[in-house]
Amino acid sequence: MNLKSIGRVVLTALPFLLALAVDLLLFATRRDRLPSQLASHFVGNGRVDDYAGQTSYLVVTTLVLLGIGLLWALMTGFGKFAGTAYRVMVGLGYAFAAFLGYLMGAVLLINVDAVEDAQGRGQDVHFPMWHMAAAFGVGVVAFGIGYLAAMLTPVPEPVADDGPEGDGARIALSAGEVAGWGRGAGSWWLPLTALLVIGAGVTILFTAGWPAALPALVIGVLLTTFARPYVTVDRRGITVSGLLPRPRIRVPLDRIEAAASRDIRPFAEYGGWGYRIRPGRSGVMIRSGEGIVARLTNGRDFAVTVDDSATGAALLNTLIDQRRTDH
Repeated sequence: MNLKSIGRVVLTALPFLLALAVDLLLFATRRDRLPSQLASHFVGNGRVDDYAGQTSYLVVTTLVLLGIGLLWALMTGFGKFAGTAYRVMVGLGYAFAAFLGYLMGAVLLINVDAVEDAQGRGQDVHFPMWHMAAAFGVGVVAFGIGYLAAMLTPVPEPVADDGPEGDGARIALSAGEVAGWGRGAGSWWLPLTALLVIGAGVTILFTAGWPAALPALVIGVLLTTFARPYVTVDRRGITVSGLLPRPRIRVPLDRIEAAASRDIRPFAEYGGWGYRIRPGRSGVMIRSGEGIVARLTNGRDFAVTVDDSATGAALLNTLIDQRRTDH
């Protein structure tokens, strides 16, 4: 951990901490004027269709802003972003924090001085839809502030990459010898993301019920099954699989022309993490750093970030040579 990385983490986490501080201050100064059960969920015309207790509001607001802020700060601070990609990532964090912070604060303010019914629920509470436009506008302004602030933190400019070449490294194999290679492609952020999504789902379950919580719980379980992907190179080609047999991604050996190992910048090159499809390339991006890049017969690239990628790429080139010799 170096000072530059720490500076990026602090810079990215700052808007989420500020948004949380503002929302908590609004709650503390108006707590006595709030109903026991806050109107917390609204349909398209601004009419209330669900309520949450004051404690639930505090828990959800804190978990959402701190959880997303922590994840965003760690990804931005320690990810290998370069140039414009880094500044955009910081700007998006500022925009997201401002957008969420505004909406959380707006929900609180429209409940101020609401008359309670017998169950302690605020009555005659309405969420004006102009708040959504205002939240978006605040997010746009915050993006600009974050982008400019990121320019204060120097980062290396991206280096052009020419992709894998046909004369890459090989592994010596005897005639008829069979070999395979495999490595776990885990990263710290994917299990953390799965945990945060499941935690958010459980929180929503207790505050809003099953219908609202189900999407987060399903997504969290799916992320959990693929939180520790495994990359295999053998005569079948490249395979990326999770804890379960499905889903998995396989690129057959006969579709690969050559392979190489190099550093990969997921956000700059692929627009983010996970399974990514971009013009001329696709891949499984679990983290920044070294990975296998395979040039396919159709001219596209397939990449996967994984440790010891030099060995996997070298074996892949050897297997490609053997296939060509056999045919």
